[in-house]
Amino acid sequence: MARVVMERSGEMEVFTRVVREGGFSAAARSLDLTPSAVSKLVARLEKRLGARLLVRTTRALSLTEEGQSYYRAALRILQNMEEADQSVSGGAIKGLLSINASLPFGRMFVAPAILSFLAKHPELTVSLSFTDDVVSLLAHQADVAIRMGRLPDSALVARRLGQSTRVVCAAPSYLDRRGTPKVPSDLQQHDCLMFNFRRSDVGWPMEIDGRLVEQQVGGHVLVNNGETLRQMVLAGAGIARLGRFHVADDLARGDLVPLLEAFNPGDIELIHAVYVGGGPVPPRVRAFIDHMAAELAASPLLE
Repeated sequence: MARVVMERSGEMEVFTRVVREGGFSAAARSLDLTPSAVSKLVARLEKRLGARLLVRTTRALSLTEEGQSYYRAALRILQNMEEADQSVSGGAIKGLLSINASLPFGRMFVAPAILSFLAKHPELTVSLSFTDDVVSLLAHQADVAIRMGRLPDSALVARRLGQSTRVVCAAPSYLDRRGTPKVPSDLQQHDCLMFNFRRSDVGWPMEIDGRLVEQQVGGHVLVNNGETLRQMVLAGAGIARLGRFHVADDLARGDLVPLLEAFNPGDIELIHAVYVGGGPVPPRVRAFIDHMAAELAASPLLE
């Protein structure tokens, strides 16, 4: 029985590493095994379970429904084993921590905080991925993500870290060329820069005569991340609505000008750390979230 348990834990480690690394070859390199050995171990696991866990194509690797369920359960078991080891090894936080965040937030807050975080936990390795797309923590192998605004994944555990407001703004060069909008309806005569992801809003909220109104806007440029949108606004390509923290320095320097502030509804964009629940929080995840909470609480750019 002991041998069976040892084999199962080994299979779990190999399987989760394949998912986390995104392929057999990458997992093999991280485990110092051959790709064929990794493939055989996963095949043996699938045979023992009587279920297909992975769908492999020439371009991608994805989890089946059974694979997702097994992956979540395997992570919990391996995390419990890691915590058991750490409980008798001086409590050092070790291993790989995968972090996902939006490009602007990651650049401004996460990346600068990593140096001090690693100084506290030198045995950790951190993998950073910054994208404005809402990724699946399971499919993209992230341990924790920092998300702005709505939280569509109800299965995730969330911890609130802070909040920010938004501002409509443009560069002086654009306003000199096209004029300054005085009321929200004027935006229909301007080039408004927007996001192209599916969850983005079709209008910008404005407060008019005490009522919240969704002002329809349009333009010729759509982008997939906030940093590109900021660069387009700075270049004078149009008007955008961005997180105030993201453009605070630009506004202070006068490189961007706030617009329609009398109609700004002051809507709040919440900032959360999210992670997969269903078991004990891994120490590395808990330590990172605690660290970011302290860093953000001290930032004058967030509320």
